[in-house]
Amino acid sequence: MAVSGQQAFSLAQIAARLGGDVLGDGETLIRRIATLATAGEGDIGFLANRKYKGQLQATGAAAVILSPDAADAFAGPRIVTANPYVYYARVAALLYPDEAGFTGMHATAVVDSAVPDSVAIGPHAVVGRNVRLGDRVVIHAGAVIGDGVEIGEGSVIHPNVTIYHGCRLGKRVVIHSGSVIGADGFGFAPEGKAWIKIPQVGAVVIGDDVEIGANTTVDRGAIEDTVIGQGCKIDNLVQIAHNCRIGDHSVLAGCVGIAGSVELGEHCVVGGAGMIAGHVTLAAGTMISGGSLVMKSIRKAGHYTSVFPLDEHDEWIRNAAHIRRLSHLAERVSELEKKLKENDANS
Repeated sequence: MAVSGQQAFSLAQIAARLGGDVLGDGETLIRRIATLATAGEGDIGFLANRKYKGQLQATGAAAVILSPDAADAFAGPRIVTANPYVYYARVAALLYPDEAGFTGMHATAVVDSAVPDSVAIGPHAVVGRNVRLGDRVVIHAGAVIGDGVEIGEGSVIHPNVTIYHGCRLGKRVVIHSGSVIGADGFGFAPEGKAWIKIPQVGAVVIGDDVEIGANTTVDRGAIEDTVIGQGCKIDNLVQIAHNCRIGDHSVLAGCVGIAGSVELGEHCVVGGAGMIAGHVTLAAGTMISGGSLVMKSIRKAGHYTSVFPLDEHDEWIRNAAHIRRLSHLAERVSELEKKLKENDANS
């Protein structure tokens, strides 16, 4: 069962704020959100995936959020809406509002720039010189904000985040603990057996309403900036290399790795552990399945997968051996087709 929200709302009150049609008792009180399988008194569940429809008959939820085509599948109190998953997200925000957090500047913070009175800076945080912070920015304990950084209003920098010099963040950006924004990209020039470091003189530019998960790294550009478009949602443990440009409202799931100079169009989705080779372009609206390796540009939007299916080990080895022989088999087929054409011509 989910942790209790701070206050209860009736179904009628929820619908008045968020829309949707209430069927059944509108005075039913809701205190928490829960899955259909675990919900009980005071909980509201939701059905966004049809494969869980069978759980509606056994759920103990006080109410359920449903789409119009499933409205009759549950007899109890319910809210009917076109997109139950989005509606659930908004109900969750209503029941579990963000904590007010702290205010003011902690005595142990080191701040070398003038900041608005509405900014909150936690213990042992560091704010460098010539930093520009918008109103209501929150910088949590141990975060380091380098010289010349700009952070837009309403942004939240969680504990132990490091933002290197010269990076620029838009409004309402959220960066979770341990992430590093603007470290040097992997740039080295070969000279004989040695590698000569290439100074990384670009920065990182992050648009409005971006959220970046814990322990994610976004490298600064080698010459031009690395750019994260507005509305992007980036999960934990993601690597974005130098000079990448991530289009507006794109989504990168956990452990995605993107090599240098990659360009993603708007509304791209890369599943967990997806890997994208350097200097590749993805068309707007492209979806990459989790675990896939993208080695060349994709010019037409669609859903792409390169994962070799899971199988028993011995069977997988046999199939892999066949795949390694495909090129040779293709050559033999081509030769056989050529001979057949010659035989037909001579007959």
